[in-house]
Amino acid sequence: QVQLVESGGGLVQAGGSLRLSCAASGRTFTSYIMGWFRQSLGKEREFVAAISRGGGSTTYADSVKERFSISRDVAKNTVYLQMNSLKSEDTAVYYCAASGRRWYPRQEYEFDYWGQGTQVTVSS
Repeated sequence: QVQLVESGGGLVQAGGSLRLSCAASGRTFTSYIMGWFRQSLGKEREFVAAISRGGGSTTYADSVKERFSISRDVAKNTVYLQMNSLKSEDTAVYYCAASGRRWYPRQEYEFDYWGQGTQVTVSS
């Protein structure tokens, strides 16, 4: 079992930045690929980014490439999502997730554990 707790969401103006954090506890952090998903009001949850177990590989949705960056700190059992140049369409609840699958998972069903989500609101 892995427990995931997100933090760092909030209200930001368009063009601004936020950094989300996801603290993991339970089984060994490096056993899992870590990812971020988001869900906007009335839409399905969508993949945002993922990072490999060792942190050497990352993958992003086209909509956030060049603006968002995922990283992980093994010593702190934490994964981060740095979000820059935020747009109103980035407004969503952001979820952290952990996958025990092979690289690289981008679908919801490929992730085994989920956090409770943190709200990000970008005002235009």
